Amino acid sequence: MGYKNLFIDLDDTLWDIHLNGKECLEEIYRDYGYAAYYPRFLDYYNVYVPVNQRLWAMYRHGEIRKEELIVERFLAPVRAFGINDPDYAKKLSDDFLDRTTRKTRLIDGTIELLEYLKPRYRMHILSNGFREVQYKKIENSGLKPYFDKIILSEDAGINKPHPDMFTYALKNTNSRRSQTVMIGDSWDADMVGAYQSRIAQIWFNPADEAPDGFEPTHTVRTLAEIKDIL
Repeated sequence: MGYKNLFIDLDDTLWDIHLNGKECLEEIYRDYGYAAYYPRFLDYYNVYVPVNQRLWAMYRHGEIRKEELIVERFLAPVRAFGINDPDYAKKLSDDFLDRTTRKTRLIDGTIELLEYLKPRYRMHILSNGFREVQYKKIENSGLKPYFDKIILSEDAGINKPHPDMFTYALKNTNSRRSQTVMIGDSWDADMVGAYQSRIAQIWFNPADEAPDGFEPTHTVRTLAEIKDIL
């Protein structure tokens, strides 16, 4: 296959955003007295998650700005209870994001895979995550030594899946399209983006979801399976 360069997504590909984020939200629920609005944490969580997913989808496609995302995802679950202050939501978001940087849970098999890949490939993080947290998460989780560069959408000025994000990454890592593969969990951001940018893909798909519109170059359900491809 001749791959030399790996673009690897961070959140829910290597760093467990689901479990780390859930822990942080449970702390928020407790510390901010949200039991007054939601009897159980899961009641709050089940409102927050779909709102957050919808807003991130909009953010990826340039339909809202970062500032709108971070405010609305924390106001939407409590607006019905009379809380509609953007400054309150911004402070809560800052607190939440700071807490995430101290969480270090990784997807099963992350370190073993990176140890295997490091001697064989140039590896770069390619993420839509926010600059103020991604570097800290990578450092605190022990991932930094494995990567040559960290490419964030905020630096590129455009998000995955837009092809310009991938072109920016190729230029800034001195990588050729034909020698590069994108590894990620998000069909929309990672697989569609790489496909439209003529970059090979490895879809980390633990839920065994169906592809939409095309077959990715490779699909795996565990990170360990990537060793059989690369």
